[in-house]
Parts: sequence; structure tokens; C-alpha cells
Amino acid sequence: MKTKHIPFLFIFALVSCGESISPVDSGLDAQILHFGNGSEPQGLDPHIVTGVPEHHLLISMCEGLTIANPKGGENLPGVAESWKISPDGTTYTFYLNKNAKWSNGDALTAQDFVWSWMRILTPSLGSQYPDMLYYLKGAAEFHQGKTDDFSTVGVKAINDHELRVELNNPTPFFIRLLSHYSTYPVHKETVLAHGSIDDRNGLWTRPGNFVCNGPMNLKSWELNKQITVEKNPLYWDADKVQLNEIRYYPVSNESTEDRMFRAGQLHVTNVVPLEKCPVYIENNNPNLRIEPYMGTYFYRVNTLHPVLKDKKVRLALAYALNRNQIVDKVSKCGQKAAYSFTPPGSAGYEPDTEIPFDPTLARSLLAEAGYKDGIDFPVLEILFNTQEGHRKIALAVQQMWQENLGISVQLVNQDWKVYLAREMTGDFQISRAGWIGDYEDPNTFLDTLRPNRGNNKTGWENEEYDQLLELANSTNERSLRYEYLMQAERLLISEMPIIPIYTYVRQYQLSSDVKGWYPNLLDTHHPKFIYLER
Repeated sequence: MKTKHIPFLFIFALVSCGESISPVDSGLDAQILHFGNGSEPQGLDPHIVTGVPEHHLLISMCEGLTIANPKGGENLPGVAESWKISPDGTTYTFYLNKNAKWSNGDALTAQDFVWSWMRILTPSLGSQYPDMLYYLKGAAEFHQGKTDDFSTVGVKAINDHELRVELNNPTPFFIRLLSHYSTYPVHKETVLAHGSIDDRNGLWTRPGNFVCNGPMNLKSWELNKQITVEKNPLYWDADKVQLNEIRYYPVSNESTEDRMFRAGQLHVTNVVPLEKCPVYIENNNPNLRIEPYMGTYFYRVNTLHPVLKDKKVRLALAYALNRNQIVDKVSKCGQKAAYSFTPPGSAGYEPDTEIPFDPTLARSLLAEAGYKDGIDFPVLEILFNTQEGHRKIALAVQQMWQENLGISVQLVNQDWKVYLAREMTGDFQISRAGWIGDYEDPNTFLDTLRPNRGNNKTGWENEEYDQLLELANSTNERSLRYEYLMQAERLLISEMPIIPIYTYVRQYQLSSDVKGWYPNLLDTHHPKFIYLER
């Protein structure tokens, strides 16, 4: 997710010009956490952004009805101090904390959620995450322009501190979903003071304007250098917040980030360089963390492309990849070869799909599609964003497709924002992608490939697939849900609009000074639980 590392010469310059104490050491007493964040964020509008760097920033400054449990398990109260669920599982009543405030001192009310959810569902906003609220009655119809009457959507402010939500069906993961930043409230008056409801990443997200409701406030934003957030004294649970600041650094170059960590300039890194991971494992690096992670690294296929719309071509590409070789020889940090979109073990779900490494079958399928021995197959473009790990994997894939299929492959490296823009507009053939679960349920993966989902950039649609997911989400009976989801997964892999590569692990470095940081499948670390201590 990653680019633009020149500004970090600035950081090294400070150290070389006489600074005798490292940021990690000075941060200990000052309670300032130095955080490697991977790339310059797309923005800070929770209804627009989609990436992990943005997630890290938003959970520090904003808060939804619930927050993810740092130790895993059921969500904890956020703005909602409690809630009740109707016996049929379709009506939720949330009771908001009466001490919840915006960072400008305004009281936070149930109506703020109603307006914010109307905003993300407003078609002209162009959010990629409106489907997170499609479980509400009438939400999909409003977002798809079938009605402009938001009162038909199943969210109502009963009074300032009581919010009622009506769902289409029982949705067992709904509480977990509500910790995702797409469901966060935004401050209506601030948004409208700087533009309209459908302004994307508007002026209201800039330092000095940004108003939110989480444990931290936006203090400063130096493009490509540093984003600083500071403790919010008006946060309803401010007494629990021990950090005074978090400084996020968009370090796209993995080797640079590694050097910064070893120089005491970071408490936590975004990743570990691929070439360093086996070395650190062998040397028992005490700062190395390799943890389970609910995510899949895959290649996204533009199924609207004249060549790639043929299922046989997509299957040929998938069967020509030796996934075990990629994780053993390239990624080398505990990743597992992926043969499904949903990671095995996601909330007890175990997909039974297979993707064989079979170059002979792959060549046969390509021939059936009209490209025997790769003849007349156009140059295939792989789009990825600047990070060394993505480049190395793309090189391995390029080599396998050239050797096993006889096709020419071009690698195209773009910075994070350009990469996102090209995916959004369908300006790609094959693009590297990763999906990290938004909540602990297999639905968070499979639902993204449905039509009208903002994150389905493949162009793929399948009516049977949609029906299976509808059936899965119409019951609370787990074994039946999972059987429908399994059928959908088999169908997805038989069509291959995405090509799974490996299941993630979370590999990074963490200073021993960081306390209250717990491994969890979603890699969510709420700042109110984190502090520094030696």
C-alpha cells in the first residue's frame, strides 16, 4: 500500500544532527507512540476510504456503536453503552452513552447515526462500503435509487440516546460489523459547513476542521511525512486513554522502515521485509511478530476485459500458479497457500475448494479458449502498488505464466492512490489485491463479490451465487448458513473472478515498550488500551 519514501530522509537527518535520544526512548515518558503505517492515506473520510492505513488512523479518532475486542471475541461497547435484540433477531435497540461527545464539545446523539448512515447510502457519494448497511430494511433500495425517502430505511432515532435498527433478516454478525469505520458517525454540521453531503474526502477532513468522537484528535498532517493525533479530552472514556500522541509515518519502503525500527524511530512497523523475515526467525528476533490474520492475498481479474471474460482463460491463469513455491520461496514468513477466497478457520468455517497446480490442464484450457501455446494471447498487465513484497510476488507470477502458458506479462507499478483509482474505474486487467475481514465471519469475504458491492471491482456477477448468499443470510442456524456459504465458495472458485494466492499472516516488529497490544485476527488495536512502559 505503499510509496513515497523520500521524506524519511528528514527523519534520519534529525538523528544525525545531534538528537541524542531516540523517538522510542523519548516517547516512553511522553506517551507518544511512533507507528509505521505503510502508505500515505487515501483520506480520512470513513465513508470513502477502504485501506488498512486509513483504518489505523480512523479507529484512533472516531468510534462507532461498538468497538472490536482487542483480545478477540465479542465486540465491546463503543458509543452504545448497551443494546438489546428482539427474539426474532431482526430488531436492535442501542442505548447511547450520555457522555458521548464530538471533539468540538457537541453532544453526540442517535440522530447523528441516522444522518451518517443516510450519507454513506446516498448514491451520489459513491462510497465503496454502502453494502455494510444493506442488512437494514430498505437500505439497498435507497442506495440503488429505487426510493429517495430515507424514512423507509430501518434506522430511527427514538430519542437523543436511543437508536432502533430493523434488519431484513437475522444477521448473526451484525454487532461485529458495527465496529467497522464505514458505520462511524460523521459530524453533520462540520461536513455541511465545508460542502455538501456527497463531497468525497472534503475540506472537513483536514486538520483544524476535522471533528470526530474517538480517543484521539487530528493534530497535524504533513503529506508524505507524518500524521499526528493527540489525546481527545472530551472522549467519553478519556480516563482510560494513556497515550498522549500517536505519530503515523507513511513508510512505503520496507527496508527503510526496518532501519527506522532498528534505529529506535518506530515502536511498530507495518511489515517485515521479505528477505529479513527468515533471518529474523532464525535469529529469534524478540521484536518479530508473526500472528494469524483473517486475510487473503489474491489477484483481481477484470472479467469485462475481452480476453479475461472467458472463464477458461481465468482458470488457466489460476492453475498455472505454484502457490506453495510462492509462499516457500518468495513470501517466506509463514503464509499459507490459498485455495479459497475465505481463509480456513474464519469463525469455524472450513472451505473445501481446490485450485490445482496443473500446467498441463492450464495449457489445455488456454488452447480451448483459442490461444494454443499462448499464440495470439495479448500482453497481460499486472497492476500493483509500490511495495517490494508486491513486486516480488508479481515477478514470480509473471515467470510462472510465461513458462507454463507461454504468454507475455507486463508489470505496472503505481503509487497507492493511483493504484486505487485505476481499480475503481476498471482501468486494469489483473491487479494485486488483499482482503482483510471487516468482521469475524466468512460473509465478510464472499459478500464482496456480489453485484452492487463497492469492493467488487471484477465486474463478475452470478445470480446463483447471489441467491446462495441470500439463503445464508436468512438464517441464524450456523451449520445451514455455512453449507450455503460453502456452495457459494465452490461456485466462486469454479468461475475464478479472483485468483487466491495465499492466506495472510500478520508479520511486523513491535517494541517491547508497547503494552496493551494483543494479537487478533483482524489486527485491530484500539488506542485506548495501548500504553508505553519499560
